[in-house]
Amino acid sequence: MNKINFITLGCSKNDVDTSLMKSVLNKDKFTVTNDVREADIIIVNTCGFINDAKEESIETILEAAKFKDDEFGKCEKLILAGCLAQRYPEDLLEAMPEVDGILGTGNISDINLFLENILENNKVIKADNINDTYLEGYKKAKENILKTEYVKISEGCNNNCTYCIIPKLRGRNRSRNIENIVEEVKYLTDNGTEEIILIAQNTTDYGIDNYKDYKLHELIKEISLITKVKWIRVMYLYPDHFTDDLIEEFKTNEKLVKYVDIPLQHISNNVLSKMNRRTNKEDVANLLNKLRESIENIVIRTTFIVGFPGETDEDFDELISFITENPIDKVGAFKYSREEDTLAFSMDEQIDEEIKEDRLNSLMEEQQIISEKLLSKHLNTEIDVLLEEKASEDTFVGRGFMDAPEIDGVVYIKSNDDLKIGDFVKVRIQEALEYDLIGEII
Repeated sequence: MNKINFITLGCSKNDVDTSLMKSVLNKDKFTVTNDVREADIIIVNTCGFINDAKEESIETILEAAKFKDDEFGKCEKLILAGCLAQRYPEDLLEAMPEVDGILGTGNISDINLFLENILENNKVIKADNINDTYLEGYKKAKENILKTEYVKISEGCNNNCTYCIIPKLRGRNRSRNIENIVEEVKYLTDNGTEEIILIAQNTTDYGIDNYKDYKLHELIKEISLITKVKWIRVMYLYPDHFTDDLIEEFKTNEKLVKYVDIPLQHISNNVLSKMNRRTNKEDVANLLNKLRESIENIVIRTTFIVGFPGETDEDFDELISFITENPIDKVGAFKYSREEDTLAFSMDEQIDEEIKEDRLNSLMEEQQIISEKLLSKHLNTEIDVLLEEKASEDTFVGRGFMDAPEIDGVVYIKSNDDLKIGDFVKVRIQEALEYDLIGEII
């Protein structure tokens, strides 16, 4: 029996892929271990979206390779999966002799035959099917199911933004059927999950391929009928297909948390056009206003890219002015990463790294002020909080409806009670920090 250790990098979509790989494994031949020192096979599920992610992946691969040395572990085979592996399969295998095989993003269904081939001392690349259909019917082991679980509702993307390599690594948009997603959610909630987070490269495009219409609101409605679901959260809601039906669902569905994650990337029409984004500043402003007017206590999250080719000082000032005049609850930002095989790679007017860094710092300094001011509106309110860890003898850490795992803030709770991690508790907010809240158990 070969023991396999998985190391997962990147976004929550990679977490789902790792879970799927574990579920597909032939249990008669392979078992999963959480101790990398005991692994016969290490699979690194890589990220390759931007330079920082690629560097982290390479560093992790080199660290994992150390366990092929008897002094550190017993690893015999080192496998790469995920986006970086899909992007540079031949180059990685040639440049890193420690690596024994490459499994592409669309080849998870081939993992057992792939591993058997690897164990026969062959170096194998299997990365030839980025448009593969989603593997239905495989279930996460019950003992590994968490209070919060991500559910992937589609794969791939049709947007072709000029900075983004994802369509070449993940293929075209392919939505799962509503029935299969609902079945998965029922299984998860029957085994302890209470918060379901729906993810995809672009969730608002859900259904347009197989149902010929935008069906995210209908999917949410079906999931909300499952009794054991407490919270439904949706990530990566691109603005161009944020329908009125979806807004109505956010307004009326009590299980759908009033939190929208809308990747805007910029606000200047000059930059948006260069990015090939299918929206403009006026449409974005109208959508944000409609969300705020329609949905009480809505929390809006977004991400921006600074330093895109051709971004002028005026473009950046326009972005700063926009978030100042139209405060957004949660803002993440990153510097433009020049990625080969994208249209933006060859664009003129590439921005110096120093300017990118200055713009990133300026944006996040402004957002820090905005965030603290917006969080202060929650003072003296009561919210449900999901307890996630005990930080000290009398301090617990949890999340309210306004915070997604790992990317947003938290709620600190002072309590000497014997609280249980994974429970929902009612908390009265007493203090607002730059990104976090402090409260007490009611």
